Amino acid sequence: MIFNEFIQTLKQGLAQPLPGEKFQLRMTSNRRIREMMNYDHTQEPIKSSVLILLFPGKANSKPTFVVTLRPTYEGIHSGQISLPGGRYEVIDETLMQTALRETSEEIGMDPEKVTIIGQLTELYIPPSNYLVQPFVGFTNGVPIFNAEPKEVKKIIEIPVKELLNNKNLVEKVITAGGFQFTAPAFSIDGTTIWGATAMILSEFKEILLKTGL
Repeated sequence: MIFNEFIQTLKQGLAQPLPGEKFQLRMTSNRRIREMMNYDHTQEPIKSSVLILLFPGKANSKPTFVVTLRPTYEGIHSGQISLPGGRYEVIDETLMQTALRETSEEIGMDPEKVTIIGQLTELYIPPSNYLVQPFVGFTNGVPIFNAEPKEVKKIIEIPVKELLNNKNLVEKVITAGGFQFTAPAFSIDGTTIWGATAMILSEFKEILLKTGL
């Protein structure tokens, strides 16, 4: 399937009822479950959004998406793999604009070259108190990325077919926030994707499977 056909089929899949939380929870650790049980419901979540950015891969034009490796810093998500995105700001008219702006700031992607084709189920992240709205978009041609070093240590391109390969589903011992625990993860070419990013991609994977991609 050529890239344009892939996008059109995916767009149709995103227009159907979303798989939802059930498929996010497939990539949930016991630690997250404890965090949700202790969640302070009186605290207003911070609105944010992320983008699954699809594009033709460099080598064979197969659908590919991008994640980033965060730098090491004094913070909750230090050194983790993330989708481009971030916190809603007053300059943003919508959460979709937040995702596009943050993607531009983090990896240098021109927002005018991105077409949004749908969104996934929102996801609450207890450690940072973020309520994340994931969007799905694409750009034609192979992007030239430019990482913002304060926010991105490395840009990683992942073929969509690797997300669909169940051999890349693993259990990993994770060290984060001073704790060590076991969590389900995607392990792709040495990149370990766990936590909220894995939960978002788990729902995305189910949409791909349901639409026969």
